[in-house]
Amino acid sequence: MTKIALVGAGGKMGCRLTDNFLKCPEYEVSYLEVSPQGIENLRVRNVSVSQAEAVISSAEVVILAVPDVAIGGISATIIPEMKTGALVLTLDPAAPLDGVIAHRDDLGYVIAHPCHPSVFNWEPTEKAFRDFYGGISAKQSIVVALMAGTEAHYELGEKVSQAMYQPIDKTHRITLEQMAILEPAMVETLAQTCMEVVKEGFDRIVELGVPEAAARDFVLGHLRIQMAVLFQEVNGTFSDAAYKISKRAKPILFRDNWKSIFEMDDIREQVKDITRR
Repeated sequence: MTKIALVGAGGKMGCRLTDNFLKCPEYEVSYLEVSPQGIENLRVRNVSVSQAEAVISSAEVVILAVPDVAIGGISATIIPEMKTGALVLTLDPAAPLDGVIAHRDDLGYVIAHPCHPSVFNWEPTEKAFRDFYGGISAKQSIVVALMAGTEAHYELGEKVSQAMYQPIDKTHRITLEQMAILEPAMVETLAQTCMEVVKEGFDRIVELGVPEAAARDFVLGHLRIQMAVLFQEVNGTFSDAAYKISKRAKPILFRDNWKSIFEMDDIREQVKDITRR
């Protein structure tokens, strides 16, 4: 039975992982939490909190489910107590890429991040479909990277990640740098920012008098078919008029060098913004 220490078990992400580990009798999980609210979150799940000094030294896997701004300091306390050969599993590429996680040559380091259920995901029930984050009932894929260690470390990290993010569709093995290109660069710096601007546009057209219900149906419906066309979920194209207007709009909305956000030097600056208080 694999021994796991889940650090930050009562936090936002920690609770999601805790809920899934409670379904996995093949793992012996110790739940670590220090905040009063986090401890209460675990109490309502009938989960007892363990003390780090009692479980870290024997854990085969230590999961750092803590905020990026805190992970450096926490890792400096936790990782020196880990046994030789154990695995450090983190959930996000920012802190590993920024070098703020304490490092030991005798440990393995794996990063695993959820893709979240696709907008084109199909689920048999509305309840499952509305699991937008994933990790409850809707299938999602995950990306997993080996930052340091052996293939055995990667295999263990992948197996544990599939349990904590279940139910899983696909598991993609990528590098740490590729994961950072995906997040923050692609899905936060670009996609989230664009979606925030779309929402600001939605709010503006409602201010201009378009009925909110009509605007919502119109905008969200068009977003879905636009994504379906662009990502080849359907065999179709936009109208000639739509292509003409998007060609006109792109230089108005975007700078010529916007793709520089995918260059590693820029990504390193992005992750510094994430990991610094």
